[in-house]
Amino acid sequence: MSLALALFEPDIAQNAGTLARTSACLGIGLHIIEPAGFPVGDAGFRRAGMDYLDRAVIHRHASFAAFESWRAGENRRLVLCTTRAAIAYTGFDFSESDVLLLGRESAGVPESVHERADARVVIPLAAGTRSLNVAVAGAMILGEALRQTGGFPG
Repeated sequence: MSLALALFEPDIAQNAGTLARTSACLGIGLHIIEPAGFPVGDAGFRRAGMDYLDRAVIHRHASFAAFESWRAGENRRLVLCTTRAAIAYTGFDFSESDVLLLGRESAGVPESVHERADARVVIPLAAGTRSLNVAVAGAMILGEALRQTGGFPG
Protein backbone atom coordinates (compact mmCIF):
# COMPACT_ATOMS: atom_id res chain seq x y z
CA MET A 1 0.00 0.00 0.00
CA SER A 2 1.38 3.41 -0.87
CA LEU A 3 0.50 6.99 -0.07
CA ALA A 4 -2.43 8.52 -1.89
CA LEU A 5 -3.49 12.07 -2.62
CA ALA A 6 -7.16 13.12 -2.51
CA LEU A 7 -8.84 16.30 -3.72
CA PHE A 8 -12.10 17.34 -2.05
CA GLU A 9 -14.47 18.82 -4.64
CA PRO A 10 -11.73 20.65 -6.54
CA ASP A 11 -12.66 24.02 -8.08
CA ILE A 12 -9.86 24.63 -10.57
CA ALA A 13 -9.12 22.21 -13.40
CA GLN A 14 -5.53 23.37 -13.82
CA ASN A 15 -4.67 22.66 -10.16
CA ALA A 16 -6.28 19.22 -10.34
CA GLY A 17 -4.42 18.51 -13.58
CA THR A 18 -1.13 19.60 -12.02
CA LEU A 19 -1.73 17.27 -9.07
CA ALA A 20 -2.67 14.43 -11.46
CA ARG A 21 0.64 14.97 -13.23
CA THR A 22 2.46 15.06 -9.87
CA SER A 23 0.77 11.81 -8.84
CA ALA A 24 1.69 10.13 -12.13
CA CYS A 25 5.33 11.22 -11.89
CA LEU A 26 5.63 10.07 -8.28
CA GLY A 27 3.74 6.80 -8.76
CA ILE A 28 0.85 7.41 -6.37
CA GLY A 29 -2.92 7.30 -6.82
CA LEU A 30 -5.05 10.42 -7.04
CA HIS A 31 -8.59 10.39 -5.63
CA ILE A 32 -11.05 13.03 -6.78
CA ILE A 33 -14.03 13.49 -4.49
CA GLU A 34 -16.88 14.91 -6.53
CA PRO A 35 -18.63 17.04 -7.41
CA ALA A 36 -15.77 18.95 -9.01
CA GLY A 37 -16.20 22.54 -10.17
CA PHE A 38 -15.33 21.43 -13.72
CA PRO A 39 -15.84 18.32 -15.85
CA VAL A 40 -13.01 15.97 -14.88
CA GLY A 41 -11.05 15.64 -18.08
CA ASP A 42 -11.86 19.15 -19.41
CA ALA A 43 -9.32 21.09 -21.48
CA GLY A 44 -7.71 22.85 -18.50
CA PHE A 45 -7.31 19.57 -16.66
CA ARG A 46 -5.76 17.89 -19.72
CA ARG A 47 -3.48 20.86 -20.46
CA ALA A 48 -2.08 20.90 -16.90
CA GLY A 49 -1.68 17.12 -16.83
CA MET A 50 -0.18 17.12 -20.31
CA ASP A 51 0.91 13.74 -21.60
CA TYR A 52 1.11 12.32 -18.08
CA LEU A 53 -2.64 11.89 -17.66
CA ASP A 54 -2.48 8.52 -19.41
CA ARG A 55 -0.08 7.38 -16.69
CA ALA A 56 -2.07 8.82 -13.79
CA VAL A 57 -4.11 6.43 -11.66
CA ILE A 58 -7.20 8.50 -10.94
CA HIS A 59 -10.02 7.22 -8.75
CA ARG A 60 -13.27 9.15 -8.77
CA HIS A 61 -15.65 9.10 -5.81
CA ALA A 62 -19.21 10.37 -6.30
CA SER A 63 -19.26 11.92 -2.82
CA PHE A 64 -17.31 12.22 0.41
CA ALA A 65 -19.43 9.37 1.81
CA ALA A 66 -18.35 7.13 -1.08
CA PHE A 67 -14.72 8.12 -0.50
CA GLU A 68 -15.06 7.36 3.22
CA SER A 69 -16.51 3.94 2.40
CA TRP A 70 -13.50 3.20 0.19
CA ARG A 71 -11.08 4.49 2.85
CA ALA A 72 -12.65 2.40 5.62
CA GLY A 73 -12.41 -0.71 3.45
CA GLU A 74 -8.72 0.01 2.85
CA ASN A 75 -8.05 0.88 6.52
CA ARG A 76 -6.27 4.12 5.61
CA ARG A 77 -5.58 7.12 7.82
CA LEU A 78 -6.93 10.46 6.58
CA VAL A 79 -4.44 13.34 6.89
CA LEU A 80 -6.08 16.68 6.16
CA CYS A 81 -3.83 19.42 4.80
CA THR A 82 -5.35 22.61 6.18
CA THR A 83 -4.49 26.12 7.32
CA ARG A 84 -6.48 25.30 10.49
CA ALA A 85 -4.03 22.68 11.79
CA ALA A 86 -1.60 23.03 14.69
CA ILE A 87 0.99 20.44 13.54
CA ALA A 88 3.54 21.46 10.90
CA TYR A 89 3.75 18.90 8.12
CA THR A 90 7.51 18.58 8.71
CA GLY A 91 6.88 17.54 12.33
CA PHE A 92 4.26 14.89 11.52
CA ASP A 93 5.02 11.16 11.24
CA PHE A 94 3.54 10.03 7.94
CA SER A 95 2.70 6.41 7.16
CA GLU A 96 2.81 4.80 3.72
CA SER A 97 -0.91 4.04 3.97
CA ASP A 98 -1.92 7.68 4.55
CA VAL A 99 -4.31 9.55 2.29
CA LEU A 100 -3.41 13.23 2.09
CA LEU A 101 -6.58 15.27 1.61
CA LEU A 102 -6.56 18.75 0.04
CA GLY A 103 -9.64 20.98 0.24
CA ARG A 104 -11.34 23.15 -2.36
CA GLU A 105 -9.42 26.19 -3.48
CA SER A 106 -12.35 28.47 -2.66
CA ALA A 107 -13.48 27.06 0.68
CA GLY A 108 -11.29 24.24 2.00
CA VAL A 109 -13.40 21.45 3.47
CA PRO A 110 -16.56 21.65 5.59
CA GLU A 111 -16.43 21.09 9.34
CA SER A 112 -17.89 17.58 8.90
CA VAL A 113 -14.81 16.60 6.87
CA HIS A 114 -12.47 18.21 9.44
CA GLU A 115 -14.11 16.01 12.07
CA ARG A 116 -13.48 12.84 10.02
CA ALA A 117 -9.75 13.51 9.63
CA ASP A 118 -7.43 11.33 11.70
CA ALA A 119 -4.80 14.08 11.65
CA ARG A 120 -4.38 17.64 10.39
CA VAL A 121 -1.17 19.23 9.13
CA VAL A 122 -0.25 22.77 8.08
CA ILE A 123 2.51 24.44 6.11
CA PRO A 124 3.86 27.24 8.33
CA LEU A 125 3.69 30.55 6.45
CA ALA A 126 5.20 33.98 6.89
CA ALA A 127 3.20 36.45 8.96
CA GLY A 128 0.58 38.29 6.97
CA THR A 129 0.16 35.56 4.34
CA ARG A 130 -2.93 33.39 4.05
CA SER A 131 -2.24 30.27 1.99
CA LEU A 132 -0.37 28.68 -0.89
CA ASN A 133 -1.79 27.45 -4.17
CA VAL A 134 -3.34 24.03 -3.51
CA ALA A 135 -1.12 22.29 -6.10
CA VAL A 136 2.02 23.78 -4.53
CA ALA A 137 0.88 22.86 -1.01
CA GLY A 138 -0.04 19.33 -2.09
CA ALA A 139 3.34 18.79 -3.73
CA MET A 140 5.22 20.09 -0.68
CA ILE A 141 3.38 17.87 1.79
CA LEU A 142 3.44 14.85 -0.52
CA GLY A 143 7.20 15.28 -0.96
CA GLU A 144 7.76 15.22 2.79
CA ALA A 145 5.47 12.21 3.22
CA LEU A 146 7.32 10.32 0.46
CA ARG A 147 10.69 11.26 1.98
CA GLN A 148 9.65 9.94 5.38
CA THR A 149 8.17 6.70 4.08
CA GLY A 150 10.81 5.96 1.46
CA GLY A 151 8.11 6.01 -1.18
CA PHE A 152 9.88 7.92 -3.97
CA PRO A 153 9.96 5.85 -7.18
CA GLY A 154 13.14 4.34 -8.58
